[in-house]
Amino acid sequence: MSTEGPPPPAAPRGRPGCLLVPARTKTAVALLYDEESENAYDVRLKLTKEVLTIQKQDVICVGGSHQGRNAPSSPSSPIAKDPRYEKRWLDTLSVPLSMARISRYKAGAEKLRWNAFEVLALDGVSSGILRFYTAQDGADWLRAVSANIRELTLQNMKMANKCCSPSDQVVHMGWVNEKLQGADSSQTFRPKFLALKGPSFYVFSTPPVSTFDWVRAERTYHLCEVLFKVHKFWLTEDCWLQANLYLGLQDFDFEDQRPYCFSVMAGHGKSHVFNVELGSELAVWEKSFQRATFMEVQRTGSRTYMCSWQGEMLCFTVDFAMGFTCFESKTKNVLWRFKFSQLKGSSDDGKTRVKLLFQNLDTKQIETKELEFQDLTAVLHCIHSFIAAKVASVDPGFMDSQSLATKYMYSS
Repeated sequence: MSTEGPPPPAAPRGRPGCLLVPARTKTAVALLYDEESENAYDVRLKLTKEVLTIQKQDVICVGGSHQGRNAPSSPSSPIAKDPRYEKRWLDTLSVPLSMARISRYKAGAEKLRWNAFEVLALDGVSSGILRFYTAQDGADWLRAVSANIRELTLQNMKMANKCCSPSDQVVHMGWVNEKLQGADSSQTFRPKFLALKGPSFYVFSTPPVSTFDWVRAERTYHLCEVLFKVHKFWLTEDCWLQANLYLGLQDFDFEDQRPYCFSVMAGHGKSHVFNVELGSELAVWEKSFQRATFMEVQRTGSRTYMCSWQGEMLCFTVDFAMGFTCFESKTKNVLWRFKFSQLKGSSDDGKTRVKLLFQNLDTKQIETKELEFQDLTAVLHCIHSFIAAKVASVDPGFMDSQSLATKYMYSS
């Protein structure tokens, strides 16, 4: 991955300071960078709860008969007093933070901007490229703006949930970047807005701002039938990425070219790869997927899929309370039933056929049940969701123990 500008100093050791605590207000002097001309000049940033304001320095008249003007008075005026001029920071641009997104990469290229980022409002207004004098300043401002955006997003979620039934609440939503694979094997990232709401996982090109927008998603998947996976972290000396990664990680993989990536794998082999700007955001997405899936499993209680074996049409049910049941589709006659704890293993052909290995409680012998599904991936993901929810219901610490991103966030 190529980068712009000189590399920043190495990240300080210690616990990553990237938990998103709202900064509310903050001010600093930074550089506004023009990528075309490669020129930069000082600007003053003012961060409030809802707006990022860009200020430029100007000379204004603060005394004399032309007070407030930014041009000298006419010397021919007999009553004009000698004007006084001062440099002042004047507001030139305000970027609303509600549903805004942050980008640290040059558009259309895999170039990371060192100590710099851009804030883009929902209406398309851009802050321009804001470059900071030190890596620490850049990291602090990135976290501060992200935290305020997150706080406003939470407010939007609360408002949306007032109009939704208890079974259709928004659990989490926010901006990510999706990796797109070109025909020539090139990789590009495009901004997407994701949401976990009720039974579904949504992929949008723009955030839903009204009730009607939820039916306009580019993709919608059932939460029980998708699998969330955190990618291995990208090790770097970049202060932005908090190089003190979880010590248990081995065999780092640079394939993604961006850090903080995760996959969402769906039925029929569909898969999406997303990237976020901060490790804290990755941890929140991981926890939110776990929570949303757990809630959906408890709400639905069970899911039934049509399947077949040796030409006979069957039904296969995954039930939160009962475990696994297979019965004839016509007569409803139960062929076999096993608890989740009896599942000892499985194997599949990667297409339609799966073998489930259950332990008979009486004989202690392993029984193999082979079934064929139209969408095997969705069924396997569903089994995974129900088993994880079952374990989490009896062991609340299970989800935390499985959270790769959370381990990274809190490792010292």
